Formats: sequence, C-alpha cells, structure tokens
Amino acid sequence: MKSKLLVIILVLSSLFLGGCSEYNKILKSNDYELKYAKAIEYYNDGEYFKSLPLFEELMSFFKMTDKGEDVYYYYAQNQYAVKEFYQASYYFKRFAKNYPNSPRAQECAFLSAVCKKEISPDYNLDQTETYAAIDAFQLFMDRYPNSSLVDSSNTIIRELRTKLERKSYETGMLYYKMEKYRSAIIAFNSTLKTYPDTDYREEILFLIVKSNYEFAINSIESKKSERFKETIKSYHTFVDSFGSSKKLKQAENYYSTSIKELEKLKEAN
Repeated sequence: MKSKLLVIILVLSSLFLGGCSEYNKILKSNDYELKYAKAIEYYNDGEYFKSLPLFEELMSFFKMTDKGEDVYYYYAQNQYAVKEFYQASYYFKRFAKNYPNSPRAQECAFLSAVCKKEISPDYNLDQTETYAAIDAFQLFMDRYPNSSLVDSSNTIIRELRTKLERKSYETGMLYYKMEKYRSAIIAFNSTLKTYPDTDYREEILFLIVKSNYEFAINSIESKKSERFKETIKSYHTFVDSFGSSKKLKQAENYYSTSIKELEKLKEAN
C-alpha cells in the first residue's frame, strides 16, 4: 500500500515539475508566436496566473501588429479573471479608447465600469469608489445609449445607490444613537432630500419627530419654544405621509407633550 502511494506521489511530482519546466521554457523563449499561442491556451484553460505574465510581455511586442488588439483584450480580461479590478478597469477603459471601432469596445467600456462596481466597498466604509462606479456606468450609457447593456447598467446603478442610501441613513442613525439630535435631524433630512423614495422614509420621518422632541426638551428655556414648534411641524409631516403607521401613537405623545410645553412657556411669559 505504501509503495503504491509512493509511486503516485512520484508520478504527480514528475508531472508537476515537468509542467513547471515546460512553462519556464516558454517564459524564457524568444518565440513570441509560441508565447501567444500558449497564453491563449492557458487563459482558455482557466490558468490565469500562467497566462498573465505572458500577455504582459506580449503587450509591448505585438503593440503595433495585427495581434495587438487581441493581446490587449486578453490582458485586460486576464486582470479581471484574477480579480485585479483596479488594473482591469484601467485596461478595459484604455482598450475602448485605443480601439474605438473594435466590436469589443462596448464590452470593454462596460466591463471597466463593472470593475469599479467590484471595487465599491461595504456601505459603512468611504463611498468614493461607489460614486466613481455610478459615474462610470452613466458615462457608458451616454456613450452607448442603444446598447443591450443599458438595462444592466441601470440595475447596477440602482444597487449602488441603495448602498449610498444605506450609508446616508446609517449616518443619521449614528448621530441619533449618540444623542446628537440636531446633527441627526440634519442628516435624516439630507437622506430624504437625496433619496425621496427611500425604504427608510417612515422610520426617518418618525425619528425626526423624536429627535426634534428630544432636542427641544433638553434645550435652554429661550430655545424651547422654537424647537417644540419644529417637533409639531415634523409630526404633521409624519402623519401626512404615514397616518396608519405603527409608530403613530408614539409620535402623538411627542406632539401632545410639545403642545403642553408650549402652553407652559406662554403662561410663564
């Protein structure tokens, strides 16, 4: 049994070393046609880490030849396959610019934007890359308005905007949890202005009522009247939009208390 296992290990090792030896010979070879053929072969077989160095070398050698376009295209695709999205986005974009009449130009312009989408981080991180991805898809649609990929671009943009929407909402929630109510109100209103159809709308409008109330009740006497009036105003906005909300009773408590507090303030003056 042990001898059989040893034989298998030796066979696999020889195949592996033989493969490495063959690949090293190709890397060191001056036969660029062979390198081109093997690079395509490795790429098609999914051996992207083998094909990538070959395509990288072939980029400069075939630059001004008929194979230049193919090499550039496969190099960009290879970067995408190994998830080097920054590099892939750059080369896809350059391909579309360098070969505008190529039947692959539209695909590469779209994939450049897709790479930026892949770079876009989770909602709780900086969203600079998300904005860049949205801009890239918008530019693609401006350039290819009749493309069959327009629907896909719009779908991805909606996904990216949903992430930005969540980021905006969570910013308001962070201020709210920290009891920085004025900042929370500003952040929540910004979310509603930027994303008027947000799924968080009911929650946000309620939290604006509550934040206004908490802000008012904890204010100095000279500021309370103005801030209770804002609570009442925000309550009406909430009720107008969500008159059947499960949070209506809570909102009514803030509203009625605010009216009572205003009456007390008038009597005191």
